[in-house]
Amino acid sequence: MAVTRKKKGEIFEKLKKIIGDSASVVFINFHSLPVSESSKIRKELRSKGVGYTVAKKTLTKKALSEGGIAGTLPEMHGELGIVYGKDQIDPAREVYSFQKKLDKKIQIIGGVFEGRFMTQSEMISVAQIPGLQTLHAQFVNLINSPIQRLVVGLNAIAEKKA
Repeated sequence: MAVTRKKKGEIFEKLKKIIGDSASVVFINFHSLPVSESSKIRKELRSKGVGYTVAKKTLTKKALSEGGIAGTLPEMHGELGIVYGKDQIDPAREVYSFQKKLDKKIQIIGGVFEGRFMTQSEMISVAQIPGLQTLHAQFVNLINSPIQRLVVGLNAIAEKKA
């Protein structure tokens, strides 16, 4: 069914708003993804503050070109979905987790991160960055490690003298 000119204008405005308001955008290919799984993905993404929309590639490319994003637009093949959010890493991380669960039914094909286009491999690297709480825990462990070794050493010296 053909999309009317008015509807295309509405979709285009929505895409421009998404691109302008989002901290990061991930382009996905959702080939052979059943509607039931797609609905489940949308619901789970929404619960985590991440949006998911599907639009025609021509409208998406036009909205991206007007978005003032640096770099070269990655090649968009197959069915195109757009995952976006206020957090810079969450959209990529969430899509990457679905990519691993659904065995290639959904794939990252590129994205926009920090105001520039990213390739598939760069977006996968972004997706693999640990969460903020994990980074905090790693930092605390890093700071605590030398202190802990000093205490163990002092304890060994105290036991030797006693």
